[in-house]
Amino acid sequence: MTRFDGPPRVVALGYVLKSGKLEGPVDMFDDPAFDYARRVAGELTDHIRRMGPFEPHRLPDQEMEYTTLPVVMEKLKDRFVDIEKETVAK
Repeated sequence: MTRFDGPPRVVALGYVLKSGKLEGPVDMFDDPAFDYARRVAGELTDHIRRMGPFEPHRLPDQEMEYTTLPVVMEKLKDRFVDIEKETVAK
């Protein structure tokens, strides 16, 4: 796994049938031609991550029950503001 489990993984596995035998897999992306695309994907991922945590950056709240997140969320619940209600009030 990589940092933050992102960007989404895409694989290209190549196989060849040779003399009646299936050979491979070969990583079709193991080519310098894809280095630029990998670098750009990493930069875009860094940019998105700087915007703060969001799903699927992490599991949804309801799936974080075995972590400390529910305790933290309970402590902070009075600080949250319903954005939709606040926008309508203005």
